[in-house]
Amino acid sequence: MKRGSFVGRPEPQGRQLLLIMASVVVAGSALVLALPASAVGPAPVPSIQAAGNPTLVLDTVRGVIEIELLRGDAPKSVDFIVALVEKNFYRGLRFHRAERGLVQVGDSASRDVTRKDWWGRSAPTSTIGVAEISKKLIHVRGIVGLAHTGNPQLAGSQFYIMKEASPSLNGKYTIIGRVRVGMPVVDTLKFADVLKQATIKEAAPK
Repeated sequence: MKRGSFVGRPEPQGRQLLLIMASVVVAGSALVLALPASAVGPAPVPSIQAAGNPTLVLDTVRGVIEIELLRGDAPKSVDFIVALVEKNFYRGLRFHRAERGLVQVGDSASRDVTRKDWWGRSAPTSTIGVAEISKKLIHVRGIVGLAHTGNPQLAGSQFYIMKEASPSLNGKYTIIGRVRVGMPVVDTLKFADVLKQATIKEAAPK
C-alpha cells in the first residue's frame, strides 16, 4: 500500500521530439493521448491577479516565493491551506522533495531531522474531503497543487510547486495556485531546505 502524500514524477522533457501517436494509451473505451510537455503549451497566466484571490507568501532559506491562491477554482482546498497557514502549521517545515520537475513541502514529520527516511510519508491529520480538479488548469511551470496518496479527495497539508510542465499529472491533482513571484527561488530549493514561515496576504476587496 502506498504511504504518505506524493505527486507522480513529471515526464522528462527529453522526449519532446517523439511522435504524439507513439504515446497512445487505451483506457477502457476511451482513447487517451499522453502528450509530451511541448505538445501542450503553457496556460496563459493573467498579468493581473484575480480579485478575491489571496497570496500565500513562503519565506524560505533561499528567498521569498509568492503564490496566488486560486480560490475561484478550488475554494475548499484554498480555505483548507489558508487555515493551516494561519495556525502556523508550515513554520519550520522542510522541503522533503526537491527534484528536476518539482519541489514539495507540508509534512509535519520534516521538523525532525532524525526521520528523514519518513519525510513525505506521514498521513495527514486532516483531509479536505473533496477533489476540486479543474479541466482548465494544467501542470505547467509555476503551478501549485495538492499531493495525495492516490485519492485526490484525501489531500491534506502537502503541496508541490512545478518547475517544469508535466501533462501526465493533469486531471489527477487539485491545483490551488500559481507562483507570481520567486520562481528563481523555487529553482534553487534543495532537499531539507527550511520553510521559515508561511503567511497569507488577503486580497483587496472587490
